[in-house]
Amino acid sequence: MSPKEQFLKGQLLLDSGQLRGSFFQRTVVLICQHDAEGAFGLVLNRSAGSNAGDMIVGDLPDPLKVCPLFLGGPVQPSALSYLLSDSFIPDANVMPNLNLGHSLDTLIELGDSYSPSQRIKMFAGYAGWSPGQLESELQRDAWLTHPASLDLIFETTPDQLWQKILHLKGGTYRLLAQMPEDLSLN
Repeated sequence: MSPKEQFLKGQLLLDSGQLRGSFFQRTVVLICQHDAEGAFGLVLNRSAGSNAGDMIVGDLPDPLKVCPLFLGGPVQPSALSYLLSDSFIPDANVMPNLNLGHSLDTLIELGDSYSPSQRIKMFAGYAGWSPGQLESELQRDAWLTHPASLDLIFETTPDQLWQKILHLKGGTYRLLAQMPEDLSLN
């Protein structure tokens, strides 16, 4: 496998059912960066239970204050990241028309500039892997992969995202999607 093929930037990772009891149980992670130095991702379906305006210290524009805040992962829970999608982002750094940012000042500027096609999702913390760690977890079948799409990232209800992708994958993955979270209820 060539080095380019093994990197998962712009792909989704799904708990394969082996991560019970961990932070990553039933999560969907968007891999934003992945190279020989490691990987960086954001959990798309773990709500922080509050809006960005309640948690982010800064003068956020009103449209951003009411945006839900997500727990991007267990690493540096006070670190801010956001995903921005718009109809045309020529230098998008995750996948076509999807940009990853970390600057509060840039986020405020984005909130002040209205675009009907703009979508923003904000995160506290992130998921990170040291060199070779993600590859090792993939070899142990802890994760499933699936192509990311803007619809899955922004349009799918977060609490249904894991199950929806498993249904899209079909076959035995549909059975995994139907398993109760607490296996003693099965």
